[in-house]
Amino acid sequence: MSSADDSGKRSEPEKPSSTGVLHFLRNLGPGLITGAADDDPSGISTYSVAGATTGLSTLWLALFTTPMMAVVQGMCARIAMVTGVGLAGVMRTHFPNWLAFSLAALVVIANTFNIGADLAGMAASAHMVGGIPVLVWVVAFAVLLVITEFYCSYRLLCGIFKWLTTALFAYVVTAFLVHPDWWQILRHAFVPEFHTDGHWITTVVGVLGTTISPYLFFWQSSLMVEEEKEKGRRTVAQREGATRAEIADAHSDVNTGMFFSNLVMFFIIATTAVTLGAHGKHNIATAQDAAEALRPLAGNFAYLLFTLGMVGTGLLAIPVLAGSSAYVAAEMFRFRGGLGDAPHRAPRFYAILGVGIVIGMLLNLLGMDPIKALFWSAVINGVAAVPLVFAIVTLASNRKLMGRWTSSLLARFWGWLTFVLMGAAAVGMFVFWNQS
Repeated sequence: MSSADDSGKRSEPEKPSSTGVLHFLRNLGPGLITGAADDDPSGISTYSVAGATTGLSTLWLALFTTPMMAVVQGMCARIAMVTGVGLAGVMRTHFPNWLAFSLAALVVIANTFNIGADLAGMAASAHMVGGIPVLVWVVAFAVLLVITEFYCSYRLLCGIFKWLTTALFAYVVTAFLVHPDWWQILRHAFVPEFHTDGHWITTVVGVLGTTISPYLFFWQSSLMVEEEKEKGRRTVAQREGATRAEIADAHSDVNTGMFFSNLVMFFIIATTAVTLGAHGKHNIATAQDAAEALRPLAGNFAYLLFTLGMVGTGLLAIPVLAGSSAYVAAEMFRFRGGLGDAPHRAPRFYAILGVGIVIGMLLNLLGMDPIKALFWSAVINGVAAVPLVFAIVTLASNRKLMGRWTSSLLARFWGWLTFVLMGAAAVGMFVFWNQS
């Protein structure tokens, strides 16, 4: 147990935190869920297109995106733990209102497009397996997700989310089913290569944009606050500060989630590259196209795994997207809200959460092109991530705010490198717009 000093901030625990495999597994939560939610249907589609159209040439990106994601998400978690409030709340306190609200608006807009794209991806996958019309699946999934988020407790939701992360193993298993040349895969994984044609660069931009996504930043920090509330720390003063053991546990959880996320990305690119790309099937635009093309090359089981994985990841990612928007709004406008509260105690929070999913559903019912939606969600995420990463690294480097938990020099290096690369990606997205 940790105690509180005169300022209300927690001091170091009297006994060291438990260690071992069981402690590690029990500790997995916000970081694992956030990392798994990153591999949503739009992300899977982007990775599938990357593998089918550029082969193994983008595989090495996972070596860079893993530490980039781990550092930025670790900063988000630490900011929330030290301040006792979510990332949007900290931004509102430390940035001018016009900047804080602009950043918040970017996230909500990006999330809404992403929800629509993910519903489209899930529905198309379910249609391929079950045969029911796509729009029926869109409505069914939207209704299921709204009911689940409204009527399941926070602890139950976390348990469901953690189990849904296992859906991503479908893509790891599929990679082994297609019997690739592992030496070729390892060579491309560790030896970076670059191409100057517009399509290749645009593909790289898409991979970066769908991997380092803004909604993850706010979801991570908000879940850290929810975890604190679950421990009985209801006020900001009770949540402020963090012990060394708590920080270590948080980073262990985050690093595991980000490694898992990028591992799945790695296997999706590898699978589609050695099957579709190697057999000249480059003309795909979504993960559904990839799954259909995969069936004659890898068999029905690989096809089913690849397709149903889309549904499982969507069931995880869409609540994260909608929840992220609701947390941002609650913290920016300072009204009560959180998945730990019942709907009647936080009506505005749940209204925003539900509206986000409903708008995503309506985008599909109004004839939104799912292929364009996947592309635009990656574009918006790629652009929105740039100023947000700048804000996060700035806050995490602020000694007055973070005290002894200010980011290390190495973490700041990776944080600023992420900002530079994401900025270059955003510029490249427009420079090579007509060459994709």
